[in-house]
Amino acid sequence: MGRARQGTATPALAALVAAGISFVPRPYEHDERVTAFGDEAASALGVPPERVFKTLLTQVDDAPVTAVVPVSGSLDLKALAHVLRARRAVLADPATAQRRTGYVLGGISPLGQRRPTPVVLDDSAMSHASILVSAGRRGLDVELAPADLVAVTRAGLAPIAGP
Repeated sequence: MGRARQGTATPALAALVAAGISFVPRPYEHDERVTAFGDEAASALGVPPERVFKTLLTQVDDAPVTAVVPVSGSLDLKALAHVLRARRAVLADPATAQRRTGYVLGGISPLGQRRPTPVVLDDSAMSHASILVSAGRRGLDVELAPADLVAVTRAGLAPIAGP
């Protein structure tokens, strides 16, 4: 794994560099007509969808929480609320997610957010040597060890993905 290359710098990659985490930037050509961003990344990069993780901003009771789950499934909001001992969890409004993270939809990363939130990573990530998450813009993912993502984001691990 390496460091960020010139021209790929984003707050997400800068956070990894600052933390001394090894990673590989994985750029791909984003089609502006596509809205299934994670599926597009998996296909374009030739990576199984269970290794590509999407980042979703949620509201758990009244607190924002970042949930990271494989693109091959969905976020189980009840499981997320249960893990955090909350009454309920809902997806954040897209405008709120963009404003809080500083990223556009399809480019939201658990790394380098404008206003960081607690992160919960689906525990399936740990079954892979490396996973991919958005690096902060559409058409750019970052590949890293799941343990490194946990370390740099201080993520909790839990079974929060549904089918």
